[in-house]
Amino acid sequence: MSKKIVVVMGGPSSEAEVSRRSGNAILNALKSKNYDAVGLELVPETFVDEIRELKADFVFNALHGRFGEDGTIQGTLDMLGIPYTSSGVKAAAVTMDKIATKHFFLSADIPTPKARTYYAYEYRQRDLAKEILEEFSIPVVVKASSQGSSIGVVIVTAPYELDDALAEAFKYDKEILVEKYIKGRELTVAVCGNEEKQEALPIIEIATPSGWYDYENKYKVGGSKHIIPAPIGPELTEKVQDIAKKAFAVCGCCGVARVDFMMSSRNNRPYAIEVNTVPGMTETSLVPDAARAAGIEFPELCQKILYLAGFKD
Repeated sequence: MSKKIVVVMGGPSSEAEVSRRSGNAILNALKSKNYDAVGLELVPETFVDEIRELKADFVFNALHGRFGEDGTIQGTLDMLGIPYTSSGVKAAAVTMDKIATKHFFLSADIPTPKARTYYAYEYRQRDLAKEILEEFSIPVVVKASSQGSSIGVVIVTAPYELDDALAEAFKYDKEILVEKYIKGRELTVAVCGNEEKQEALPIIEIATPSGWYDYENKYKVGGSKHIIPAPIGPELTEKVQDIAKKAFAVCGCCGVARVDFMMSSRNNRPYAIEVNTVPGMTETSLVPDAARAAGIEFPELCQKILYLAGFKD
């Protein structure tokens, strides 16, 4: 009897619509490979009952953002004894929290932009905009700690924009990260494997008409151009891939994750920005493009992710 694979998607997070697109693409790919696969829209209150009713042998995690990338579904499935794709509880929790990720990067000497954490209670009590301007030069990046898909992220290009940026970020989180802005080229590296062994796929350079890879440019067809492999030369390519693999391992990732970089136009130094443990799998997503450049078509990529999670036919 074939094993039942349940592709979990959607849910109440701010990235639910993108998750549904990823989930349906994965579902169709698995069916094209003749797997017994069904989709499940995440409703947190009824998830445990539904996954039991479906008699799931394996879960393909296509949830972006809250519940899917923060360790919640991972911990739930661990308790139920149901194996799943994507990283485990620790790696998911660490990488979903941009502040925690920053600490992990720094502890392993992974190059990353200067940053500082600010909290909502400080925002209510003090003039944070003034403090930030005393410590950082403009432009800076203001980020909600636990959002993905560039939600709650604002690039501040003038001092008068800082108050609005802080208000926007604090709408999503009680703690935020203010980070030095690195002017340069945006790169991303998909990494496959586990803590012991990692394989980096071809590096992608992301070019956008606006110069900023925001939510709209990420998911709108034609919103960004993926240049594969990134034209940065063999020495830099190896360096960026090595840093990506180190970040993947340090954060305890497994399966497939994506490490995002900015490469300074001043000195060509790559800076790791964040790690995504459940990267997008839509028609415009980066990981499928990197896989195709490595000769791996989308259905084979989905199959590879299953195998990396320990799935056996």
